[in-house]
Amino acid sequence: MSETPESGPGGTVGQAQAARRPPSLLALPSYLAGHAARIGHDALVEAVGRHGLRLPHFAALTALSDFGPLPQHVLADRLGFQRSHLGSYLDMIEERGLVHRTRDRADRRRQLVELTDEGVALQRRLWLVAEQSQDSFLGCFTQEERETLTTLLRRLVDTDDRTRA
Repeated sequence: MSETPESGPGGTVGQAQAARRPPSLLALPSYLAGHAARIGHDALVEAVGRHGLRLPHFAALTALSDFGPLPQHVLADRLGFQRSHLGSYLDMIEERGLVHRTRDRADRRRQLVELTDEGVALQRRLWLVAEQSQDSFLGCFTQEERETLTTLLRRLVDTDDRTRA
């Protein structure tokens, strides 16, 4: 059966006019994932912003919490940030006393980035705030559904990481 403008993949024109969003787009997982990501992203940005930081700052603090001190270029690569952009993000959180950069003794051309005690404390508080933002974002799901969603999304990201490596 071929689709016509009157029927479309989402149903009849009458159904399409009654829907808030185009039914054809709602049938595309990439559209749904993109829109859902914006909802979650906005909630996390707002939560982190209440602490005077932007999402890249939070990401850098969290990566350093997870991995420990890293060369600046490695931190950029692990976060998927352009190296030149990471420098300005680090400038801001270094000014706030959250990270410290030093020359790598093994290679003086590199800078090592590490959390300060204040950075560790703020990252822990921000992590709780981030989890709360996820609770509000994913409140319509059961815990099992959240775990399934996270597992499936992680599989997508892991697959993409492997293809880019």
